[in-house]
Amino acid sequence: MRTWAALIFILFFSSFAHAETNPKAALAQSTAAQPAHKAQTLKEKLKTLTAKSTHVQSDNLIFDLPVTYNKKVSKWVSYFQNSKWFSKWLQRSYMYMPFIQIELKRAGLPQDLAYMVMIESGFAPNAISTADAVGPWQFIEATGSRYGLNKTWWLDERRDLKKSTLAAIRYIQDLYGEFGSWYLVAASYNMGENGLRRQIKKYGTKDYWTLIKLNALPQETQDYVPKILAAMLIAKAPNLYGFRDLEKMDPLEYEVVLVPGGVELNSLADHLGVTRKSLKDLNAELYLGYIPRQVEKHFIRVPKGASRIVSSYVHQINRKVALE
Repeated sequence: MRTWAALIFILFFSSFAHAETNPKAALAQSTAAQPAHKAQTLKEKLKTLTAKSTHVQSDNLIFDLPVTYNKKVSKWVSYFQNSKWFSKWLQRSYMYMPFIQIELKRAGLPQDLAYMVMIESGFAPNAISTADAVGPWQFIEATGSRYGLNKTWWLDERRDLKKSTLAAIRYIQDLYGEFGSWYLVAASYNMGENGLRRQIKKYGTKDYWTLIKLNALPQETQDYVPKILAAMLIAKAPNLYGFRDLEKMDPLEYEVVLVPGGVELNSLADHLGVTRKSLKDLNAELYLGYIPRQVEKHFIRVPKGASRIVSSYVHQINRKVALE
């Protein structure tokens, strides 16, 4: 099975590996720069290889990040293949990836940057690192605040998928404006832009792989880009790597409603007939599980089609408060 994957890499990636200046242009050049008959042969070979797996679609093998396949990436591909929890990440990706990629596309950024979230948190909204980074994009409090994510005693917007994604987009745009390389964007996101800036100045290079060879980056950062690339390659064609019969969760959909202070997510979930966890995940920024009574109103997310039921629930709350 790994042989088929390796053959696809050799055929598909060799023409644009390491090309970072314009990922979309690199993809176009991978076929346009070749004679028509040769490009057609490449497509036919790829189609033949992917046909070995019944569920692989060739459209999924389109990348808008530069792809490098080396020993470091191969190491993490193998590691993920032998990790039971990685299949859970893949299953969650069906729910969260489309949502994140839509926002990246709107911002004109490579949609495959969404795989950063897979490595950062496995799409878990309440993930917390040893460095106190929080949420799907793992913002530390200072960086989150710099990019407009509020944190109070009852609210932490770093946990909110949409708000943190929009903040990450602004951050990534700033990082790319300085470093001009998607690999260095990821590296600086992981280790901090100040640290990367110092290492680039010290060693006189802006090539991620050269910085690794010079041991100029922390080990976690040396592994970070290879992890993203490995996750991206597997997720594009999971069957080729032994991940079959994955539960494909429905893409995330919701409605936004305005509710008064005092609303408790557990009670609302019971009223809606949905699991408490699902509603809490939709509203992960409410990390205490409720909106304080002293807050007049707050927008929350509810399952699509549930806004009318929520309105009746809010009406009941208002009547109860009026009678008190």
